[in-house]
Amino acid sequence: MKQKQTKMNTEHLGEINQMMRGWILRMTTNAGSGHPTSSLSSVELMSTLFFGGFFSYNADQPDDSGNDQIIFSKGHASPLYYSLWAAAGLINEEELFTYRDFWSRLEGHPTQHFPYTFAATGSLGQGLSIGLGAALAAERCDYSPSHTWVLLGDSEMAEGQVWEAMQLAAHYKTSSLTAIVDVNRLGQRGETMTGHEIEHYTQKANACGWRVHVVDGHNINEITEAYSAVMAETEVPTMIIAKTFKGKGVSLLEDQEGWHGKVLNEKQLKKALKELGEIDYAVRGHLTQRSVLISEEDAKKEGEDEVEEDVSEIEERALGERHPVRNGYGLGLEELMRRDEKVVVLDAEVSNSTRSAAAKEHFPERFFEMYIAEQNMAGVAHGFAAKGYVPYISTFAAFFSRAHDQIRMATLDERNMVCVGSHAGVAIGEDGGSQMGLTDIAFFRSLLGSTVLCPADMHAAATMTVAAAQLTGTTYIRTLRQDVPLLYPEADEFPVGGSKVLCASVDDTATIIAMGTTVHEALEAYDILKDEGVAVRVIDAYSVKPIDTKTIKKAAAETHRIIVVEDHFAEGALGDAVRAAIPEYAVEFTHLCVCKPVRSGTARELLAYEEIDASAIVRAVRAK
Repeated sequence: MKQKQTKMNTEHLGEINQMMRGWILRMTTNAGSGHPTSSLSSVELMSTLFFGGFFSYNADQPDDSGNDQIIFSKGHASPLYYSLWAAAGLINEEELFTYRDFWSRLEGHPTQHFPYTFAATGSLGQGLSIGLGAALAAERCDYSPSHTWVLLGDSEMAEGQVWEAMQLAAHYKTSSLTAIVDVNRLGQRGETMTGHEIEHYTQKANACGWRVHVVDGHNINEITEAYSAVMAETEVPTMIIAKTFKGKGVSLLEDQEGWHGKVLNEKQLKKALKELGEIDYAVRGHLTQRSVLISEEDAKKEGEDEVEEDVSEIEERALGERHPVRNGYGLGLEELMRRDEKVVVLDAEVSNSTRSAAAKEHFPERFFEMYIAEQNMAGVAHGFAAKGYVPYISTFAAFFSRAHDQIRMATLDERNMVCVGSHAGVAIGEDGGSQMGLTDIAFFRSLLGSTVLCPADMHAAATMTVAAAQLTGTTYIRTLRQDVPLLYPEADEFPVGGSKVLCASVDDTATIIAMGTTVHEALEAYDILKDEGVAVRVIDAYSVKPIDTKTIKKAAAETHRIIVVEDHFAEGALGDAVRAAIPEYAVEFTHLCVCKPVRSGTARELLAYEEIDASAIVRAVRAK
């Protein structure tokens, strides 16, 4: 009886496969662009997953924590992706032929415009990290039976981030994560590095601690057996390595070079459809649904999380006391994680420096060590965000540059992600230029819809850390390594888009606008100038994006001189933000920033060398 059922399913899946192949060819020819060959190679792998009883999904509740996730890391196979949902009856056939149209939900690579897309993909090598984030959220936070499936192409297996994700997945024993590698041999310009040498993939995956199943990627029975084995796995992540052929099913395309990203013309399409044979475009598959059942032990654990005892009270600290700004991140996390169980913290093996160790100490179940793998960390955070969590990710400010593309991709989903960069600027001192974040603000300002905050003391950093959880999109908080005096009481507020006018009078002859460490230099310069009888205004522009345009315009109108001082390269940071805020004002503008090749030294030596210390500010004011 069991064998008969398998045969019936195989026949039904065969009909669905022919239909989807027909759709893939027709929709790409209609669009005049797309990747039909990369889609055709994965048809059996995905149809068996979706309609063979393995992929569980409640389409009426896409955000149900019990739903499985499907992530097309090879996002260019979007014709197959959309065809799957059409075969499930969740979008109509007519919509498939809007593929790549301007207002269509069916974009060239999957995005959130399509309601069943878990996370935007298309930058190769990132999908497995996103899937790992989703799997960790399901296993360790939701206690959900949800399974995460990630389809990868063989070309993207050359990306180091894939192996970062594989190592960490094995470390955390994420058995609810499965990678499906479509080894179709051909990349964009020819054969991949490994071609069809399946054993190479198998050896490397086994070495990373994954359970591997090798299949003929066009044999439904073999694929079914592999998925059945995956569903029984409870110890380690699994990988299905499938030998396939690019362009499968169409002789003109199958295993042929030169067809990547190319579509058939109308004459070729007609011939290809004839070769596929009779197609029933009315056949549909059925998605299974899994109820979310939480064990008594897990339910008890959830209850314990919800009534987490308060950690030690934060002592009241007097203004003027010296503390590292980065300490505020740790204090803010303690407070935030007590009140918001959706906050998770990821750190790249520098938690003792960034101060995210406070989260590890008090909320270890929501702290995830990512080790020295910043690209994977950002991708995993993307997965957590897609599951409804608010990930805080921290490392040295300079090293976020490694994860530029991963953070860029996460912004496409408009999820809430908070990035905290410590050890910013030349003020970190002796560690030297390789450790100095000097381009970080420019990067984060360039992201659509981002928020960039630069606290000048520990209390400001703590307040901003707590508040960032309520912001949308990507938020960047730049913290400092060195001890600086407390400027603000704990109760102070720092609204996004605001600033703090620290010194002002009707006699001000110039406005000094600073952020972070240079706020303290500006205040020291203020005292020197005051003793000389020179009045200046000092603004802490803690919100670099959005900038406090109203306050800056008022200062420009009243003082007619603006001096911006920042511990960052000239391009893309506070200076550019201030210039953009006052384009209509005829003011004298001076920009003090890091302009010389950086080197090791004390913070005091480096601030003086780059001419962004108090003495340099005084000279700039006197230079009128």
